[in-house]
Formats: sequence, structure tokens, C-alpha cells
Amino acid sequence: MMNKLIVTSVAAALLGSAAMAQDVVRLGTEGAYPPYNFINDAGEVDGFERELGDELCARAELTCTWVTNDWDSIIPNLVSGNYDAIIAGMSITDERKQVIDFSDPYTQPDPSAFLALGEVDLENAVIAAQSGTIQASYVTGMAGATLLEFATPDETISAVRNGEADAVLADKAFLEPIDSEGGDLSFVGEDVLIGGGIGLGVRQSDTELRDTFSAAIQSMKDDGSLNALITKWLPGSATF
Repeated sequence: MMNKLIVTSVAAALLGSAAMAQDVVRLGTEGAYPPYNFINDAGEVDGFERELGDELCARAELTCTWVTNDWDSIIPNLVSGNYDAIIAGMSITDERKQVIDFSDPYTQPDPSAFLALGEVDLENAVIAAQSGTIQASYVTGMAGATLLEFATPDETISAVRNGEADAVLADKAFLEPIDSEGGDLSFVGEDVLIGGGIGLGVRQSDTELRDTFSAAIQSMKDDGSLNALITKWLPGSATF
């Protein structure tokens, strides 16, 4: 699904991005990880990162187009040129920085959490996580635990409910609505901090685009608008 957004702003003069004002910047997201990104009832990309991405493009006077892509191929498709930036709840890690570059972070490192049907011995459990995530990497380092990977976050939840896995590890912001339902699943164990915050991923050769987005992110930090979005979409998350 592709939704085109054309935006303008006098902020480009402050951000030094006038040279890119006429370029079409394609923003790649997953569309399956609320509240960061999801597809709404109108079939459009929605969520924290949709609102953030639109504002960043406005401040940089970029013409932006939204593209959805499966998580397991989101980095390869960026590298191959199918879009120009990833804005998909992607944490900044040293491993990913070997392949792509990142803007400055637009969230603080947020906790990940375990969700299960009941009390679980996490050190000896089968733990579901979305493949290619920092949570999956974390589980592989847990002594005695077994990682069960899935392509989508919804599949990790289903795996716990149907007994394939004992617990799921994911961003706490993603799991909180499920926990708050008061149904069969609830948080277990302690929260864990993984990664260095979330940023936009870009090709390593696109330094100008990286710096343009970083400048726009900084301008939102400076005027408080980024914290307002975090509070709106990610309540309880750390602000800047």
C-alpha cells in the first residue's frame, strides 16, 4: 500500500535541505507493529511513526511516499533501492550499522518485556520473538532459553496462546495493550533494556538524507513536539 504525501515548510532553510526539496523520498515501514506503525481501517499507514515521518518530511521540505514491506526483508530492500529510509520501530544496533546507517534516535532506549499465560521459568523457557529483532538476539544469549522465531509480531502472540512458546519477548509498548486487556496473557519477569533507541535507517551512501532527518529530529526535540508525540502514542516511554 502506498500513500503519497506532499508537504512544504519554511523549516528547510534551517535544516539545510533545499537541495533535496524536489526529490521523492520513499519511507519504508512494516505496517504491523502498533503503536509504532500499523494499517488503519482506511488501508493507510498509521501510528506514531506515520505522524512522525510526515512531520519530519514537512520540516525538511521533502516529498515523501509511504511503502510497506515485510520485516524479514526490510533491510535488504532498503539496500537494493526499493525505498530510501526505514521508519519501522527499528532499534539502532552495532550489528545493523554494519549494513546500513541510522539517523539520530527519535526514541530513547525503551524496555522490552516478557508476556506469558502464567508464571514461567524464563531461563529455561521457549521464548517467541520476531525474527531479525533485538529481542531475538537477546533470547539467544539467555542461558537455557530456546528461541522460537516468527515473521510477524502477531504470530509471536499466537505462539504463546496455542502453546508453541512459553512466553514472548517484544517491545513493552507493543505488549502493553495486550496485557491491559486483562485476558489470558500478562507480563512476567523483569523488563530488559536492549539497543540504543530507534532511528531511521538509510543506506550508508545517503549521508545527506541521514543528516537531513537527524536535523529534523533535533528540531522536534528542541521545540518539544517529539516528546508530545511520544506521550501521545507511547505512553510511559522515556522522553527527551
